[in-house]
Amino acid sequence: MEGKETLEEFYKRKFNWIPDSLKSDFGHFNIFKVDPYLEGKLKTVPYRRRDFYKIMLVKGAARVHYADRVYEVKKQALSFSNPMVPYKWDHLGPETTGVYCLFNPRFFSNFGQIQQYEIFQPQGIHVFEIDDQESEQITGIFEQMQIELNSEYKYKYDRLRNLAFELMHFGMKLQPADLQITQHGNASLRIASIFLELLERQFPIDESHMNIQLRSPSDFAQQLNIHVNHLNRAVKEMTGKTTSQFVADRILQESKLLLKQTNWNVSEIAYALGFTEVPHFNNFFKKHTDSSPTHYRKM
Repeated sequence: MEGKETLEEFYKRKFNWIPDSLKSDFGHFNIFKVDPYLEGKLKTVPYRRRDFYKIMLVKGAARVHYADRVYEVKKQALSFSNPMVPYKWDHLGPETTGVYCLFNPRFFSNFGQIQQYEIFQPQGIHVFEIDDQESEQITGIFEQMQIELNSEYKYKYDRLRNLAFELMHFGMKLQPADLQITQHGNASLRIASIFLELLERQFPIDESHMNIQLRSPSDFAQQLNIHVNHLNRAVKEMTGKTTSQFVADRILQESKLLLKQTNWNVSEIAYALGFTEVPHFNNFFKKHTDSSPTHYRKM
């Protein structure tokens, strides 16, 4: 697995230059077309975390990996990427086309709490298969973005933020109702959101980020400077799941990924995930999968 990709690295990798706007206090925004398919070469965006947000309309078969979750795109999809959630994207067909916008967190400073939207939450859905009519609507929004970006209008970046919000709300309307987190501007929501961010910041595990520090609800409560019961109530109220469930699910996701995509041995993986002894990790993994780590790796 590779480390986090920055916007600077993205521009150097794609274009071998870095725009001056990356240093702006107002943030950065840009639009690009999806790279055309190269004959005979499987197009893969490697599994890693990015330090920027990305909204993409892609047309063509694809497979998207989020830890142990995999989304299959048959024809076309709208996707949302954010700095908290690492992913890998495989373009599977020769007819891949599309468009995407990307922006850094500063671009939305003082313009809403977009990190609280379900499409950017670790437990939310980030890829939506869409029909032709929805694709046409989304294409129209991206076309308006391109017009604004090329214009000399004094307040064009405010317009671009509004158009990005349109895409976000379009995606959130596609979320199944039972997966949506109730959006109340209260303390419980803030606590739950910060907990989820702290949890996700610890991943992915790689050579530059070798092990997690926060594993138990008490660890997170101490970091948030609140009582563990307060944390547990807030998370349960906002998400319907317990703090321990979130931690266990995320550790399980990462353990599956490390077993399948690295050559680390089981003891190295156990240590990286905060287990002091390998048997504890083996018992944890078998409890949640009915398989030992070694057997899962061979499957």
